Parts: sequence; C-alpha cells; structure tokens
Amino acid sequence: MASYDVIIIGSGPGGYVCAIRCAQLGLKTAVVEGRETLGGTCLNVGCIPSKALLHASHMLHEAEHNFAKMGLKGKSPSVDWKQMLAYKDDVIGQNTKGIEFLFKKNKIDWLKGWGSIPEAGRVKVGDETHEAKHLIIASGSESSSLPGVEIDEKVVVTSTGALELPKVPKTMVVIGAGVIGLEMGSVYARLGSEVTVVEYLDAITPGMDGEVQKNFQKILKKQGIKFVMGAAVQSVDALKTKAKVNYKLRKDDSEHQLDADVVLVATGRKPYVDGLGLDSLGVEMTERGQIKTDDHWQTSVKGVYAIGDAIEGPMLAHKAEDEGMAVACVLAGQHGHVNYGVIPGVIYTHPEVANVGETEENLKDQGRAYKVGKFSFMGNGRAKANFAGEGFVKILADKETDRILGAHIIGPMAGDLIHEICVAMEFGAAAEDLALTCHAHPTYSEAVREAALACGDGPIHS
Repeated sequence: MASYDVIIIGSGPGGYVCAIRCAQLGLKTAVVEGRETLGGTCLNVGCIPSKALLHASHMLHEAEHNFAKMGLKGKSPSVDWKQMLAYKDDVIGQNTKGIEFLFKKNKIDWLKGWGSIPEAGRVKVGDETHEAKHLIIASGSESSSLPGVEIDEKVVVTSTGALELPKVPKTMVVIGAGVIGLEMGSVYARLGSEVTVVEYLDAITPGMDGEVQKNFQKILKKQGIKFVMGAAVQSVDALKTKAKVNYKLRKDDSEHQLDADVVLVATGRKPYVDGLGLDSLGVEMTERGQIKTDDHWQTSVKGVYAIGDAIEGPMLAHKAEDEGMAVACVLAGQHGHVNYGVIPGVIYTHPEVANVGETEENLKDQGRAYKVGKFSFMGNGRAKANFAGEGFVKILADKETDRILGAHIIGPMAGDLIHEICVAMEFGAAAEDLALTCHAHPTYSEAVREAALACGDGPIHS
C-alpha cells in the first residue's frame, strides 16, 4: 500500500494545479486519473480544443471578409476539416504532455485508473489501495441533457461530440444560449453551417449584464446565427443522418419543429461524482448534486476535501485552479484564499465577451447607488484599424466612493482586458485610479481607461 500526504482525484485544472502546489509546498502527492492523458475535460475535450477551433475559424472569417480590405488579394482559403481537427488534436497533445512533464518535474505520482474512496484516508484505484493523510476530490463535471433528448455523440451531440464531427454540417441546432453553445455555434457558423440557437429564456448568456446580453445577441445575429428565444425543447428525434427538434414557445404554448444535420445539446454541466462512493462515505451533497464544503473546502468527512466543478460556484477552470492552490496552502498550514467576488468570466467568440463582479441588475436588486462609465470601441484607434470596433467597455462604480464594483466588456481581446479591472478590484481601487493610470497608445486597453474616465468627468474620445 503506497502512502502519501495528499491524493487528488482528477487531473483537470483544479486537480493538476492543486497537485503541483502541494508538491511545491513539500507534500508527497499523487493524482488519480482514468483518462489516457492528463488535463481533464478542459485540456482534452473542453477549453483548449474549442479555442483551437475558434482561432482557426476566426482566421477563415478574416480571410473571407477583411483581407481584401487591407490589400491582401487572392483566392479565399478552403476548409480542410480533417487538417483542422488534426491541428486541434496537436494542440491538445502539446498541452496534456506539458502537464505530464510538470508532474515528473515536481515528483507527483500518476495513479492510472478510476478512483473510489472506501474510507477517509484511502483511495482504491483498480485492485490497489493507496493511503493518504488528505484526499481532495477534483472530479470535475459532465454535460447535462434534457428529458426527451438522448445523446449519441453522432447526430445529437454534447460539446465533446461537437469537437470531432466527421464533417461540417449544413445545418446545426444548438439547444442552449450559454457559453458553450455560443462558442461552438460560432465555430460552425464561420465554417458555413446554418446555425439556429434555441433558448428557453428570453435572453442569451443567463446571468450576464442585460445590456451586454442585448448587444451580444445583435452582433451574433449579424454574423448569421439565428435565435429562437423563449422555447422549451420537448424532444429530439434522431434519425440516421438527421434530427428533428420539437419545441414549444412559452408565450403561446404553440408547437414547432426544426430539422438539423446535427443537434448540439449545450444545456449546462453537472458535477461528475459517479463511482467515488460518496454515499457510503457519508459526504453531504447539495440538492443540485454538488459536494458540500466548509470555508476551507473540507467536506462533511474530516480529511476529505473538494474543489472545482464538483462543488458550488461557477463551473470555470480558473475558479477550480484558485481553489486548488488555496487547498494546497491550507494543507501545508498556510492561509488559502479565493476571492469569489473577483472571478472573471469570458466567452471566446468574436468579439469576445468578458465580465467580473456585479451587473447593473444585481446592484438594482441590492438597492445600491452606482454610476456607469461606458466607452465604445468605435472610439478606439487600434480597434478601428483592426476591423474590431464593435462593442464597448462598461465599468460600474459605487456612486459615493467610486470603488469599482464590476465591469463588462464586449470587444477585441475582452478576455485579456478584463484582468486589468480584476487587479484593480482585488486592491479595492476606484475608477479614478484606473483613469489616472497611463495606458500605452494605440492599444485596446485605452478603452478601459476611457470607461474609467467616463465614471468621472467624461471620456476623451467620445
């Protein structure tokens, strides 16, 4: 029986980051992983491969729509779908091998196989049982479906199947207008598919700032994506090579049908805890099937911790990473810190969409007095030069103290720009602090400064 200080179940962003930090802090560490490669959903069938396809399809869009405007003449490139998938697989391979290298570098043992917890302090992998002072569950999540919708990963697919379709479909119906649905819908729309998004609610990207939702949907419509809002999907009839999506409109209960070559079910994700033995172990769960934890990420069973998608909170890789590092610090006798009020969210369409902190709707519900500083990318010289003038930066600040409460960006590199505001919020900065900080010209980041200026005496270029 092998003995460790820490055994982590799952090698996704939460698990592998936690393992590396544990090892760096002097703890003898092992990770249980049943896949053939490390990195979990994110690196294998999630964040990384989807970004590869988003990048490739955006390059195609630029060649088709903007190259000629810049004096780059010639025949538009054709799509070699097999080569694009090979490029995506190569990106996955580079990243997963990178994690394997980091495990070896930090002397972390990879216990290959699927793990279960027969009792606190022990993990069973295959026929072997391993002992540890602390166990950390970082088992991640899996795609959730709807009643009446059966996934076959061929015609009716989750994001996993959407990353390896044998060909680009002529028509695609996406069920769900959240992050995954809009990103993958964007990929196939750029590649020539006729994409229709069916959403139960009346707005896309649930939980985001209302102004962002409206503007983002307008931009996606201009890109050719169709939307059916307020629609409750009743069933999906999968035939050999096609599918029929049956739905009812909530406003009048009328029944409708859509035909598609491929149906992407993007209705969210749920914790993946099957086979861990949590029931017999006595681990408390929430009503939504998440693992309950205390302020130090410990479950109801002493010595057993949980992080990432398996517990409450946004299902984001970087949230899992933060929790992984924090738990490692706790186990090493240090203070583990995660500021849940400053966790950014990003949608990697074009333009990108990013947010952090409060929305206007939240602040109104709280009855908090606030002010809005907003700046359009059409006033940003770099954005105009790069055909990226759609969108805006919006900063929300306390009306009395000017402290930044939240920010919302639609525009070029929004996923990178948001971090300037994250750092400012982490330090409790005022909008004026951003406004008085010199920003290089010409950069997209000047739009952030202009939005901060708009919280005070006004922006310069608007």
